[in-house]
Parts: sequence; C-alpha cells; structure tokens
Amino acid sequence: MEPRTDPCPFCALLGSAGMVAEHKTVFAVFDIAPFTPGHLLVITKRHTNNYLTMTPEERTDAGELLKELSEKTVGSDPTVLGFNVGSNCGEAAGQSVMHAHIHLVPRRRGDRPRWGRARGSRSESRPVVS
Repeated sequence: MEPRTDPCPFCALLGSAGMVAEHKTVFAVFDIAPFTPGHLLVITKRHTNNYLTMTPEERTDAGELLKELSEKTVGSDPTVLGFNVGSNCGEAAGQSVMHAHIHLVPRRRGDRPRWGRARGSRSESRPVVS
C-alpha cells in the first residue's frame, strides 16, 4: 500500500451503499460525473495509484468484473451497443483521483460523451516506444 497524506474518496467507498458489485480485489460504483448514462468505475480495494501499479491479480479481477458488468448492462439496456473501457494513469493523462480505477462507459447510437483532455496538443506528443 502506498502512503496517503489526504483522504482518498475511492477508499471511502469500499463497503459503502454506493458499491454496485465486487469481485475479489476490486469493486464497482457508478461514476458521479458520467460520460454517458450507466458509466461505471471498477476500483481496486487496495489503495494504489493507477492501472500501471495494479498487481496482476487486481488486473485479472478487474477484467472479470468489467466483463460481468458489461454483460449485465447490455442485458438490461438494449440501447447499449458497445463500451469504452479505459484508465488514465497520472495527472498529465487526465487522472483526477489518484487511486487505480477503470472506466466502463456504455455507448449508444448517436451519443456524444464529453471526454476530458490532457494538457498539450497532438502535435506536442511524442511516442515513448516505437
């Protein structure tokens, strides 16, 4: 566990009534600022900074919960035709809560979710690996 100097809003959700599902090392809640209706977050129970610091077990558990939640979403809402699944790693990448979480964003025909943008422009970006 990484040291905390301030209260973590995601750590506070563990065990709360806001949890909609859990699987071993992860749990899910609805996003409080959803891109689209039904936008969920899969969050590690252990406090760790982002997807890149998750353990292999946490990544596996998150993948299993994402699959379960996507199937339940499609089963209960026939307007959902696909999903965006993603994680921002670090403030520069748009991460606003420094606790590992993965977004599951339902997509419907014609929707136009409002996506956040990282600082900098496309022309300023450089590949890290080729």
